[in-house]
Amino acid sequence: MKLPARIATPLAALTVLALAAGCAPSTSGGSGTAKDDKSGTLRVWLFQEVDNQPKQQAVNRAVDAFEKAHDGADVRVEYIPVDTRAEKIKAAFNDPDSAPDVIEYGNTDTAGYVHDGGLADITGEFGTWDEAKDTDPTARESVTVDGRVYGAPLFVGVRALYYRTDVLRDLGIAVPTTLAEVTEAARAVHKARPDLYGLAVGGAYTYGAMPFIWASGGELATADGGSYTSSIDSPAARKGITAYTDLFGDDNCPAAKCAGWGGNDTVTAFATGKAAMAIGGDFNHQAIEAGKVKGKYAVVPLPGAKKGDIAPAFAGGNNLGVLKSTSHRTLAVDLMERLASKKTQGELFDGMGFLPTYKDVREQAAQREPFVAPFIKTLGAGAKFVPASPGWGQIDASLVLPTMFQEVISGRKDVAGAAKEAAAKMDDAFGNAG
Repeated sequence: MKLPARIATPLAALTVLALAAGCAPSTSGGSGTAKDDKSGTLRVWLFQEVDNQPKQQAVNRAVDAFEKAHDGADVRVEYIPVDTRAEKIKAAFNDPDSAPDVIEYGNTDTAGYVHDGGLADITGEFGTWDEAKDTDPTARESVTVDGRVYGAPLFVGVRALYYRTDVLRDLGIAVPTTLAEVTEAARAVHKARPDLYGLAVGGAYTYGAMPFIWASGGELATADGGSYTSSIDSPAARKGITAYTDLFGDDNCPAAKCAGWGGNDTVTAFATGKAAMAIGGDFNHQAIEAGKVKGKYAVVPLPGAKKGDIAPAFAGGNNLGVLKSTSHRTLAVDLMERLASKKTQGELFDGMGFLPTYKDVREQAAQREPFVAPFIKTLGAGAKFVPASPGWGQIDASLVLPTMFQEVISGRKDVAGAAKEAAAKMDDAFGNAG
C-alpha cells in the first residue's frame, strides 16, 4: 500500500477541480477508451462525510486488499464535498485526462450521468459478480437505465415514522396503524399539547411527502419505453398530495412555520423535543440519539392507507460507478466491486450507519443494531425510486414538487391546479432530456 498517495492534498485537489468545473464545456455523449492497463494508478472520488474517519478506514481496508491482489497497481482516493459534486463530476466527464476511474454518486444522478456519457456500462461484469445476486431489487434499479447496469449500489437509505413514546403514552394515543391515524394522532397531540407539533412536516420535504402519494396509489410518472410522462396530476396522486398538505395548519404544523421546512428541519424539530412525530431516515438515527428525546422515542414503518400496510418509501442512497473514460477498466471494475462488497458494506454500517444494499448483510446488521429493523421492514415491503430519466435532475433542481406543495399550503392554488402545473413542468423536463 502506498499510503502517501492514498489521499490527495486537499487544497491542490480542490483547486484543480474548481478550475476544471469553472471552464468545463457543455457535456457530450462521451466516449470510452480502448486502453485497459493492468497496472498504474487508479483514482477514486468518494464523498466527504461529516465524520469521515470510519468511512476512510473501511475504504483503506478494501484498497489494501486490491493492491495486494494486483501487483503494480495502486490507488489514490480523494474525498470530495457532496454539495459541489455535480460541477466536479460533470467537469470530469469532459476532461478524461484529469478524471478519476471510480466515483461515488447519488443514486438519483444515475440517469443524468448516463445521458452525459460519463459512466461505463458494466452490465456484463455485474452479471457475473457473485455477490450481485443478493442486491436489493430497488438498489439494483438505482444503477439501471434502459435495462443496462452502470454501477454498484453502495448503501441505501429509507424513512420511517419516529414517535415519542412518552407523549403518546401520557395522552393515551395509540401508535398509528394507518396514514389516516397518523393525521388523527398528530392533531390530537397538538390539541392537547399546543407546544408540540403533532407530526413535523415540511413543504420542501419531497421525500417525506412521496409516501403519501404512493400509498394513495399515485405515481410520480409513468414509463413508456425509454420516455416518461408525469402522472403527478392523476386522481390517485392528487389524493396523496391532499393528505400530505392537509397536515399544514394550526391544528398540527402551522403553514407559516412549516411550509419552508425541508427534511432536516423536521428531524431537528423532533430531536429537540418540539414534535411528537416525524418522518426520518435510518441515517437520522445518530442525530436523534444526540438530541433531547434520547430514550423517549421509538420507530415503526410509516403505515399505509390500510391497516397492516406499509407506505412505500423513497429508496435513497449512493452508488459507485466506473467512468467510461478510464484506461484501467478491468482494474476499476474490480476495485468498485471490492468497495461495494458485502464485507465493506458491513464495515460501513458498523462505522457510519450506512444501510447495506444486500439483503443478507442487512439482516446481520439488524441483529447487531435493532434500531434498523423498521427500516429493513420498510425496504422489504417495497420501496420506490424516482423516474430513471436524466430529466429528473432538472425536476429536482427546479424544486418542482416543493413548489407544488407550497402553492397548495399557502392557498395560492388548489391541489388540482398545482398538480397540473407541476405535471407540465415535469413533462417539459422529461421531453428536454430526450
